[in-house]
Amino acid sequence: MSGTPVKALAILGTGSDVGKSLMVAGLCRLLSRKGARVVPFKAQNMALNSFVTLDGGEIGRAQALQAQACGIEPTVDMNPILLKPESDLRSQVVVRGKVYETLDALAYFERKETLFNIVRDCYARLASEYECIVIEGAGSAAEINLRDRDMVNWPVVELADASVVLVADIDRGGVFAQIIGTLDLLAPHERQRVRGVIVNKFRGERRLFDDGVRMLEARTGLPVLGVVPFLRDLRLDQEDSLDLARSRSVQFKPDLTNVVVVLLPRMSNFTDFNALAAEKDVALRFAASPDDLRGADVVILPGSKNTLEDLDYLVTSGFPGVVASHVHRGGELVGICGGYQMLGQEIADPKGLERGGTSLGLGLLDVSTELDAPKICRQVRATSLLHGVEQHAPVRGYEIHMGRTSRGIANPCFKIEALEMFEGNARGDEGAASENGRVWGTSIHGLFDQAGFRRGWLNRVRGRKGLPPISPRESELVATQLRAELDRWADHLQQHLRMDFLYAALAVE
Repeated sequence: MSGTPVKALAILGTGSDVGKSLMVAGLCRLLSRKGARVVPFKAQNMALNSFVTLDGGEIGRAQALQAQACGIEPTVDMNPILLKPESDLRSQVVVRGKVYETLDALAYFERKETLFNIVRDCYARLASEYECIVIEGAGSAAEINLRDRDMVNWPVVELADASVVLVADIDRGGVFAQIIGTLDLLAPHERQRVRGVIVNKFRGERRLFDDGVRMLEARTGLPVLGVVPFLRDLRLDQEDSLDLARSRSVQFKPDLTNVVVVLLPRMSNFTDFNALAAEKDVALRFAASPDDLRGADVVILPGSKNTLEDLDYLVTSGFPGVVASHVHRGGELVGICGGYQMLGQEIADPKGLERGGTSLGLGLLDVSTELDAPKICRQVRATSLLHGVEQHAPVRGYEIHMGRTSRGIANPCFKIEALEMFEGNARGDEGAASENGRVWGTSIHGLFDQAGFRRGWLNRVRGRKGLPPISPRESELVATQLRAELDRWADHLQQHLRMDFLYAALAVE
């Protein structure tokens, strides 16, 4: 370590999806607003939602949001190891932003010593630059069968000499067993580091849980640092969870732009559609079956971590015929990244990066893809070439893909411009569109985050339905509201947590 005095607070959970990522983001925002030089850290993340840093490194999307909360640029040191599942048995391992290897669990754990040395180096760099670090754990803090292979919870806590706050999810039920059981399974030296407990996702009358708070404090000897009510309609990027039941129940209406995103088994970066779903004139549904496409104006094939397997899933589930009928009736079809590759004539895998061989695509765009290494990870700035959308509407986003897609006679969708801060991003045409422009695909993630392009594209769809255009100011307002969500979440935590206790743990006045 550098010798720089740095305080660390670790947010560990009683299980997965208890709210650790957003808790870290909110605390980072509050600390930043207090003037602290704060940085997030998650040693190892398993997620298919990722982000590309300015220098072309790939990290978990959650750490990018947490960096945004701190008011700093995301870097690979904030998430040294990213695991991207390619199947139930293996994951692509990304180390300091670059592909390291594709490994099964046993092979991965054999590399623990090497990988944890990298974690240690990344943490040391952050500790030399910032005055406090908010650490996010993974899964449960008491995975006793994985204790000797852990690289993200207690070894990082000990590396950082961190205080620990335990987060539990009352919404899923069994919160007493979650908290007391977790604490009972900790080793004595681990248990001593736990400073308090947060009960997250509470619904209903808060006073009805006052007895619960007293019981928890009596049984554990720890303070309950807050009971955080469930905050409805919070539009912040989540790590790897979808409210599928809710999304499938979205009702389509004739006066809205009705959008279906096909829910692929290995779908990546579903955060591409958060801003789109926030528009008042959009109804967005995630489709798990071809029947869910009924009534759609637009169907989107999203990104995929295993394009060939997800293409097989589409075929065996009966999507191609329904998608083709959608296009034949005048509907729009969009492919992003892996979804773009699926729209083409074929996908070849000569090096066996996924499974080898060549697979026929859906044949709806005149493009062909060959999977190849190294992975392309880069931020891009582009302008729209789509017919009927304001020409040269600016788009900023990022590419993360193994495929090299070549275009035949199809028209390009975007013109990429070089980013001054990233030398490796060359200019050139990107993406492909059918002659009538209703089928198109691109490798750019995040393009719908741009208010101008998003509104221009939506107005094109509205025009085909005979609906009047909506002012771009409405989409700018959506963008402003989304940017304010971090502060809304931080204000919510400030209201319901004992922040004086947490500030004291980090020596922040």
